[in-house]
Amino acid sequence: MNYRRLGKSGLKVSELSLGAWVTYGGQVGQDIADRCIAAAIEHGVNFFDNAEGYADGNAEIVMGNTIKKLNCRREDLVLSTKIFWGGKGPNDTGLSYKHIIEGVNNALRRFQLDYVDLVFCHRPDPNTPIEETVRAMDQVIKSGKALYWGTSEWSAAQIMRADGLARQYNLTPPTMEQPQYNMFTRERFEKEYDILYKELGYGTTIWSPLASGLLSGKYNDGVIPADSRANLPGYEWLKETVLKPELLAKVKQLVPIANDLGCTMAQLAIAWCLKNPNVSTVITGASRPEQVHENMKALEIVPKLTPDVMEQIEQILDNNPFKK
Repeated sequence: MNYRRLGKSGLKVSELSLGAWVTYGGQVGQDIADRCIAAAIEHGVNFFDNAEGYADGNAEIVMGNTIKKLNCRREDLVLSTKIFWGGKGPNDTGLSYKHIIEGVNNALRRFQLDYVDLVFCHRPDPNTPIEETVRAMDQVIKSGKALYWGTSEWSAAQIMRADGLARQYNLTPPTMEQPQYNMFTRERFEKEYDILYKELGYGTTIWSPLASGLLSGKYNDGVIPADSRANLPGYEWLKETVLKPELLAKVKQLVPIANDLGCTMAQLAIAWCLKNPNVSTVITGASRPEQVHENMKALEIVPKLTPDVMEQIEQILDNNPFKK
């Protein structure tokens, strides 16, 4: 495993990490989560991503139980949560001062921890002034309940605004963003966020490197497997994202490149993300330990992605945001 600094901060995160999303506490139970997290740690993974909204908080409970059961040294782990969707009450969602403070406290109880390393604003909140959110996050950091804070799926303008307010009022500025990034979702990460890397030294913890499974190649016949997340209640929207004929056609064209490199389509997609120097860590998902082992093999493919191979991939994708 290699480790990258999270932007300009001194914190180092494993190039590949493991996320909970709806998997732990939702799709699979405690035993499978234990085995997947143990497998990830075995490979040198130190960053584990979570959120208060994942499986209605159960994902944090499951991950916390696993960490306790494995007797992990807390200093060896980088753990995150994300605040926005905390419940059904009028103050259980969003980024108000009240919800951020209470949301972080509730997450720590579920994790059975004194602090998380990273806390993200899971989405921008149009109903709360950014200044209020920045002040709340500053309080979380200064109270020692989190070490760094950042954003997820915020626009570059919103992030610059938060950074400016933090510096204006001598508060803790955000240091990282968690955006979706993969071969088919590039515009925001590569073009819009460019100013964040250059001017703020932002780090990134990217999610969905396989484009909701599309880049795994398992949908190449146009059929969604029965055990796919796209078949979960409430995730019907994934089907619309996955079964686009033009995208499936591109994946089929990419498969021969993966074959030539001696890897799976999923490993190629993950390695492609790691080629971008602005990626601090790629959050992978797994519902069984075998998937963890397979995903980690992507690290061996990164050196094989020569300029010529990258150009072949670009010609197939035909979506470079700087060439539009």
